[in-house]
Amino acid sequence: MGGELLTDELVEEISGIEIARDILEISVLERHHYSGNIGLGFVKGFGLKTGAVASTIAHDSHNIVVIGTNEEDMALACNRLKAIGGGIVLCNGNEVTSELELPIAGLMSDKELDYVIIKQKELGDNISVMGCKLPAPFIAMSFLALPVIPKLKITDKGLVDVEKRKIVSVFL
Repeated sequence: MGGELLTDELVEEISGIEIARDILEISVLERHHYSGNIGLGFVKGFGLKTGAVASTIAHDSHNIVVIGTNEEDMALACNRLKAIGGGIVLCNGNEVTSELELPIAGLMSDKELDYVIIKQKELGDNISVMGCKLPAPFIAMSFLALPVIPKLKITDKGLVDVEKRKIVSVFL
């Protein structure tokens, strides 16, 4: 159904990131208390063919959520988020290609509305060029890390089965 974000269990044999099968790496990095917590997993259906996207808009804890086709761009996107105080960053080919800095708690801008609108459109255009055709990819990302709605969600503690209220392994 249009606009739905399904996070059901999916069992597939994989060797890691498999772009051709639309299996990408997803990570959540705790950013508030320097705990070092990093949750790792895989996501299918996001559509990136190249690069990575990272955001601090990740309900409810607003940690860093990053999805990518390679770990180099994922790391660069996370490091850039740290440098700008939060927001949304796209990286491709080991370069930052777009960003919207949100220095107020990693959630709000201190810029004029017109600037934010331009940057948001730039991000949307660029993530589409990178292969993601979701109608609202940044919102979808934030909901992948929201562990209060079913079924599987990714947090800085790992993959969570919300209905069973427990952390589950990514691997069988």
